[in-house]
Amino acid sequence: MTSLGELRGLDGHAQARLVRDGELTEAELIAAAVDRIERYDGPIGSVAVTAFEQALAEAEKEPREPLGGAPPHGPPSRESPLRESPLRGVPFLLKDLGPTVAGIEATMGSRFLAGFVPDRGSELGDRFRAAGLRVLGKAKTAEFGVLPTTEPRHQGPTRNPWDPARSAGGSSGGSAAAVAAGLVPVAHANDAGGSIRIPASNCGVFGLKPTRARTPLGPAVGDLMNGLASEHVVSRSVRDSAAVLDAVAGPAPGDPYWAPPAPAGSFLRAVLEAPRLRPLRIAFTLRPGSGGRLDPACAEAVREAAGLCADLGHDVTEAEPAVAFADLVEPFLALWAAGVSSAITSYALLSGRTPEPDGFEELTWDLYERGRSLSAADYLLAVTALQRAARGLAAFHEEHDVLLGPVTAEPAPPLGTFATGSPRRQLLRAVEFCHETPLANLTGQPAMSVPLHRTAAGLPVGVHATGRFGEEATLFALAAQLEQIRPWAHRLPDPEHSRAETRTC
Repeated sequence: MTSLGELRGLDGHAQARLVRDGELTEAELIAAAVDRIERYDGPIGSVAVTAFEQALAEAEKEPREPLGGAPPHGPPSRESPLRESPLRGVPFLLKDLGPTVAGIEATMGSRFLAGFVPDRGSELGDRFRAAGLRVLGKAKTAEFGVLPTTEPRHQGPTRNPWDPARSAGGSSGGSAAAVAAGLVPVAHANDAGGSIRIPASNCGVFGLKPTRARTPLGPAVGDLMNGLASEHVVSRSVRDSAAVLDAVAGPAPGDPYWAPPAPAGSFLRAVLEAPRLRPLRIAFTLRPGSGGRLDPACAEAVREAAGLCADLGHDVTEAEPAVAFADLVEPFLALWAAGVSSAITSYALLSGRTPEPDGFEELTWDLYERGRSLSAADYLLAVTALQRAARGLAAFHEEHDVLLGPVTAEPAPPLGTFATGSPRRQLLRAVEFCHETPLANLTGQPAMSVPLHRTAAGLPVGVHATGRFGEEATLFALAAQLEQIRPWAHRLPDPEHSRAETRTC
């Protein structure tokens, strides 16, 4: 019988296989995940809201007999039953920012929305559940997603499972920490400036930001921040990420625009066929970000990844696009402030509450007021500047299939790093840390963090890879090749509180 310790290190595919083979029922799989959260999350603080009873009730409704056979390679259709999903029954967390499930509290990491329970779910939340993922609750986020760390004053910080004195990253830090610690194998995350890739890098898990409009944001909104924001997951394995994207990708009726179809037809198929990936033209860059510095460990991670790609037979050269995020900070922050202001105003209308300064952290309120003060002309000028830059980066990718670089300017920083100084100083310190991750948001291109490197102290350091617009399949295939020669999913932090795992399921 599979032990709790063994389940911690299994990805979603492997956990779902236990159900298909009849070794565990869905209810037993979910109960084991609940037990892990209750045992081990206390010192980490990754979970904000629990929905254990609802998840267990859903799992109990599923048949107990083994299913056998292999799961399909493509997404489950609306006509196909849940039991055909390759991730059926897998325990899952939603980030407490973005998609909703009716009846589960949604706080956005803010005291302003404490106790707010939406009466309807979102399209993406429904698609996660239709894929067979069992929502155990909500993972912590930075308040309204404004920082690349997860330290909401309302709920307390999420700690890095590899070093509890350090940040798990953000704003999807709760999700990344939960996956890294083995509480769940995959968790929802979203990204408007690096919020999937940064915590994935800090915590040593895989995180891919999809192409703009690959996944739906409705029904409440058509897009966010003029397309900066994308929704997906962080995961222990590349195949889990690909399978989830197969399940949730595609427009919903009424969406304002959507991504082109995946060239391979199925993202999971691209992973399975990775050994046959054609040689890619890969560029790598070590240029400093907007803060003018790059930690040696982050530079070493990129060089090491470039060498691995060359060993795999890819054509690797050092090159960088003419477009640099350092030149785009102000128009980016204009869209960011407008987005935060719009989100707070929208949730005020939904909840019937009035925004007041004492309901928010200082930086969040500062962005809210800055967004309200922007003129329409200011906003559209910022959009134009970012769109012009996007054309320049697209031209670079006509010559290069993939661009490698650092995810962040430094490894996971100590908790509290972004909490000092004026709101403006906090924001600029965050921009320095993010390095150039926002470039992929402003262009809409897919980008990922691959957990290939460790510092001398054992901290994970991801490597950033950006692909052409619409070509997540290429990134998935490259990541699968790297995962094969430099596996990471078996790595688990070993905190003092988790060393006595002996009970079987």
